[in-house]
Amino acid sequence: MRVVTIGECMVELSPTGGGLLRQGFAGDTFNMAWYLRRLLPAACSVDYLSAVGSDALSDQMLGFMQTAGVGVAHVARVDGRSVGIYLITLQNGERSFSYWRDSSAAKTLADDPAALAQGLAGAGLVVFSGITLAILSQAGRATLLAAIAQARAAGAVVAFDPNMRERLWPDAADLRYWIAAAAAGADVVLPSFDEDARVFGDASPTATIARYRGWGAGCVVVKNGAGIVQAWDGATHQMQPAPSPVVDSTAAGDSFNAGFLAARIQGAAMAACLHGAANLAAQVIAAPGALVAPKA
Repeated sequence: MRVVTIGECMVELSPTGGGLLRQGFAGDTFNMAWYLRRLLPAACSVDYLSAVGSDALSDQMLGFMQTAGVGVAHVARVDGRSVGIYLITLQNGERSFSYWRDSSAAKTLADDPAALAQGLAGAGLVVFSGITLAILSQAGRATLLAAIAQARAAGAVVAFDPNMRERLWPDAADLRYWIAAAAAGADVVLPSFDEDARVFGDASPTATIARYRGWGAGCVVVKNGAGIVQAWDGATHQMQPAPSPVVDSTAAGDSFNAGFLAARIQGAAMAACLHGAANLAAQVIAAPGALVAPKA
């Protein structure tokens, strides 16, 4: 199995106390790649498809990816650009973000259709998110979805986390249009209920599942914070995560997604997929930062 995750990795600045910040590298789809690399057998490759700049920060980011075991052969280098930066602010374990990404090279990741096709060739699992789409131009979004559709036609399973960040979109209508378009081309959709309730007006996770099923998804898993996770894959499933202390909720959903997908592509039953995903997310939110080494 070859796994390809698509999106933007950023410089992460997180508080360490006393007004000091720690520099790391993270971003929703890269977080998933990082966790998938740790959860999957060595025989399964995990590659990142993105773009970075030609500066020292970009060099450091690529080095970090390689050290983590994530393939970078399809991370383009773009002269004159750099990578995005975000700052985490925590209050009672819940995070908020400040972003600086105007010169982010990842905004160009879908500018070359041939490079996209090459990056996705032979993929068994393709993973992307609403943030991946949000940072692209309208033409770039269409190009990316077309390339993913070709990979799916060639046999790849496509997983999509809507991960809706309204401020990245020009308006709500545009956001809803592209989320629907992406979900229609996905096999597995991994939404978060609070976002779907806010953007689409869903009254319950059941309504969220029904909407994504209506768009063609064969498997829908609705994350719901500390609440009951609801899923559908031809049958309905529910799972109540065990209570967990929250130090930093950064990457809670990303780690859940990775835990679920790693178990799913290795043939685990839905119950095992959900419990494994929730257990990993619980470990992650109990420690600071987006990337927390999973415990056996």
